[in-house]
Amino acid sequence: MAGGSGERFWPMSRAATPKHLLKLFSERTLVEETVRRLEGVVPLKNIFVLTNTAQIASTRAALAGVIAEANIIAEPAKRDTAAAAALATALVRARDPQGVLALFPADALIKDNATLARQVSAALRRAATSPALLTFAIKPDHAATGFGYLELGEAVGDGFRKVKRFVEKPDAATAARYVESGHYAWNAGMFFWSATAFLAEADKQTPMLAGFIREFPVGDPTAFLAMKFPTLEPKVSVDYAIMEKAVAVETMLADFDWDDVGLWTALPKHLPRDAARNAVRGPVVIVNAEHNIAVSNGRVIALVGVNDLVVVETADAILVCHRDAVQDIKKLMPQLPKQLL
Repeated sequence: MAGGSGERFWPMSRAATPKHLLKLFSERTLVEETVRRLEGVVPLKNIFVLTNTAQIASTRAALAGVIAEANIIAEPAKRDTAAAAALATALVRARDPQGVLALFPADALIKDNATLARQVSAALRRAATSPALLTFAIKPDHAATGFGYLELGEAVGDGFRKVKRFVEKPDAATAARYVESGHYAWNAGMFFWSATAFLAEADKQTPMLAGFIREFPVGDPTAFLAMKFPTLEPKVSVDYAIMEKAVAVETMLADFDWDDVGLWTALPKHLPRDAARNAVRGPVVIVNAEHNIAVSNGRVIALVGVNDLVVVETADAILVCHRDAVQDIKKLMPQLPKQLL
């Protein structure tokens, strides 16, 4: 799934080039990193990228020579992740009615590719024989309020446990209780299921999505998508539409590292830092400044006597904000010129 809005990593991310199309940690975009870390587990010809019409050209450019253009699908309207999950399932089912699939966000950072590959293989094997919908869960290392949680149940074999319930993003006190209990994990939005299992749940919970999956053509889906996808209602997440109400959901705790890199303040864990805890990328000069994040895409950034700032330079815009205000970057969008969005 590669169709983000590009607001939280402004000014580098824009509507046409959101976070998953940025080269934040290597010379590859996050979406290319996501595709390549599945090499050896899934044939490249079986990997699809779901994006939108505004990002189709830049996504194809980012993945040129990696996967076929025909495997990069533009959703013709914004319909959230339930519709994206239905589209993914339909693409697989059109190729193989008994097929299984994995559904991943395109913008997470995972470094331990070997362990990921091992666990993805195990999840796909279980999805092929189980009527359950499957997820990966992340063992929390702090009481995060920005993630949904899974309440974990008993073991069911093959490294999986039952999911008792999905919990929406909690407040700080509730998150602390969850982490202390040891019975909860973060919902990372990584899913596995057979086309048959997902369709059975869609029949019960969202018949419109089930109809879309059944009617999906075996050949070129472009005309069908243009006609049917914008009509899919309601516009809702796959968690709310399907997962929370499913008869059987199972999860495997991830043994690999994972970071959703949700805000600029996530970068210091993955960028070089100096003795004053400044995390920088590109040409940056610092004098008597501490705990800053500075990212230059060309021009020199000079920081003198300032602390706790995020400074990001691009060819046409500069962001300066306090580290504690990064959640509010999206509030800039209504005030920015259209050419900067």
